Amino acid sequence: MFNAEVRRLLIQVIGSWQVWAVTVVLVLYVFLINYVARLYNRSRRSRMPFLPIPKAKKSGAESPLVVSSDSDDLGLEEAPAKKK
Repeated sequence: MFNAEVRRLLIQVIGSWQVWAVTVVLVLYVFLINYVARLYNRSRRSRMPFLPIPKAKKSGAESPLVVSSDSDDLGLEEAPAKKK
């Protein structure tokens, strides 16, 4: 499939010191990022203790979660100024 010239060129590229240097730098970078991520997750896990979710009190009147309105008015207008 490859002729001899392309095969020789590929061997030269893979064997060059620049390719090896960049490969080593990238591998070290990935290990460093993985190490920092593990440190961050471990310290964060120990800082935040498990807090149980408080149960809601059961009462006869439950507050509705969705409030329906006949208008789209949000009621953000300013109230008219009172005269003294």
